[in-house]
Amino acid sequence: MSILVTGSIAYDTIMVFPDRFKNHLLPEQLHILNICFLTPEMRREYGGTAGNISYNLRLLGEAPIVMATVGEDSQPYLERLDELGIANGQLKRIRGQFTAQAFITTDLDDNQITAFHPGAMNFAHENKVTDDLNAQLAIVSPDGKDGMLQHARECAELGIPFVFDPGQGLPMFSADELREFVRLADFVAVNDYEGKMLEEKSGETLESVASQVKALVVTLGGRGSLVLTDGQRHEIPCVEAEQVVDPTGCGDAYRAGLLHGIAAGWDVPTSARLGAVMGAIKIAHRGGQNHKPSHAEIDARFRGAFDYSPWGM
Repeated sequence: MSILVTGSIAYDTIMVFPDRFKNHLLPEQLHILNICFLTPEMRREYGGTAGNISYNLRLLGEAPIVMATVGEDSQPYLERLDELGIANGQLKRIRGQFTAQAFITTDLDDNQITAFHPGAMNFAHENKVTDDLNAQLAIVSPDGKDGMLQHARECAELGIPFVFDPGQGLPMFSADELREFVRLADFVAVNDYEGKMLEEKSGETLESVASQVKALVVTLGGRGSLVLTDGQRHEIPCVEAEQVVDPTGCGDAYRAGLLHGIAAGWDVPTSARLGAVMGAIKIAHRGGQNHKPSHAEIDARFRGAFDYSPWGM
């Protein structure tokens, strides 16, 4: 099944401050804050929701259609996608713009200070979801506001079932816009914080949201995830990771597992279990796209966690 992934393509520049922010901040002087953190360790990662989800779908044997807007500095990312076998024909380069990028400084307590430049992401609405993409399933993940609204409406008009994944973009939308997303979507995926914000901003309870879609999935970090579907509540346990290195991109890995299962015709709880497996594999590696399990390894991790293989059902 052809899976369309709309969302951001971004570079993540990650710097490590070998101390604690609190040791260098004067609470009584925060109103005139002017501070520099020396960060001898720095790395640049490939990221963005569309990039990360597509990467994980490729690991699962899918050939995703990734749709995003990128800037004039996007050539290294385009070459990487080529190397991975991910088609980049739906990536629109915006002249005079940088590719979206986050600058993240982390201290020894894993506190983070992040600056995010959306750049080309603000032009996501220039991409159109059309029939000739032959997409049979889609995800509308964090992107430019206008682009997310437009892509959701286009998917609905074309009859393409899709997952609404608002992510950190959720605060951009009004109550009416969030209710429209839910009305148009077939599935909704949020983390626990986003779920509470969705309730607060839309005026709908999660149970009410779940009643309007095929399934609502709420990821709960180390507590696993929750699937509300067909009036039933399924608690999906967290899969134990080999080690906990970096949570960046875990939610995207989970969503790739969810999409793969839905595309394969699995029930949503089984699809969510694969999401949990993908998240556990990712968290043992730095960055959102540096884990490289084989399909056999993914299957073995699933069997070890849940005592069956979904591919053998």
